[in-house]
Amino acid sequence: MTQPLVTSETIKTADLAGRYKSTAGSQAQVDPLIVNDAMQRINQDGYIIFEKLFAPAAMDALKADAAARFKHAAGRNNFEGLATQRLYSMMAETDIANPMVEHPLILALLDKIFEPNYLLSQLQVINIHPGEAAQPLHYDDGFYPWPRPRRALGAATIIAVDDFTPDNGATVLIPGSHDWDDRTPDAADKAKLIKAVMPKGSVLFFLGTLWHGGGANQSADPRMCLTAQYCAPFCRTQENFSLSIPKPRVRTFSETIQRLLGYSIHPPFMGMVEGKHPKRVLED
Repeated sequence: MTQPLVTSETIKTADLAGRYKSTAGSQAQVDPLIVNDAMQRINQDGYIIFEKLFAPAAMDALKADAAARFKHAAGRNNFEGLATQRLYSMMAETDIANPMVEHPLILALLDKIFEPNYLLSQLQVINIHPGEAAQPLHYDDGFYPWPRPRRALGAATIIAVDDFTPDNGATVLIPGSHDWDDRTPDAADKAKLIKAVMPKGSVLFFLGTLWHGGGANQSADPRMCLTAQYCAPFCRTQENFSLSIPKPRVRTFSETIQRLLGYSIHPPFMGMVEGKHPKRVLED
C-alpha cells in the first residue's frame, strides 16, 4: 500500500493510520437545515434546548439503572453538591447511556464545533436532592488555560431524566456569556440568568464557554439528569477512560463510542500507542 507523502503543509491533517482509518462523521446523518439552524442559535446564545429528544421510557430505564449504582449519598464539596449524588465512570458498569452519548444530532453539532475525532471528556448522572443550594456559576472548559474570548474547547449536553421545573434545580445559564472575555458574572449578569425548564427526555446543549450552574432544588423531590461533556481532540479529557473502562467492555461498544473514548487518532499521530493506532490494543 502506498503511504501518503507528508509535507510541511499536510503534517497537521495527514491521516497516517494504515489499518484503522478515521471513522469520524460516519454516524447517521441529520437534515443539514436542522443542524445549521441549531448552530445559528448556539453561536448567538451559547446554547439550545431540544425538547423531548429521548422517549420517557428511555429516561425511566436510565433512572432505574443509575439509582442502583450510586456509591455516595452526597458530594464532597459545594461544587459537587452537599445534597447531590453523582455517578461517575458509568461506562465501566453500564452502557445504558451510550445511545444518548452518540445521538446523531448531538454528533452533528459537535462535528460543526470541533475537529474530527473529538473526545468524550466525562459522563455522569447527577441527582440533586431537595434542599440543595445553587451550584457556583462556572464555564465547563475553564480548566484549559487559554485567555477569553476564544473558541469553545468543550461542549456539553444535560439530558433531563426528570422534568426540569423552576423549583427543582433546573440548570441556570447566562445567554450570550460564551462570548465574554475573562470577566466573571456580576450582579447585573446574574439578573439575566434563565432556568432551563424542560420536560424529561429533553436536551440542553451548550458550549464549554457558557456560564451556567446547577440550580437550587426547592421542591420536595430529587431532580436527575445525565450529562456528557466533549472536548476538542487535542485537549486532555476530564475522565481518564483508558483507565476507568476495562478493554473487554470497550470492545463491545460501537465504533463511535470507541472513537469518543480515545481509541482514535488526531492527525498526524496524537493518541498513538507504541507508534501505532490505539485500536490495536483492543485486539489483545
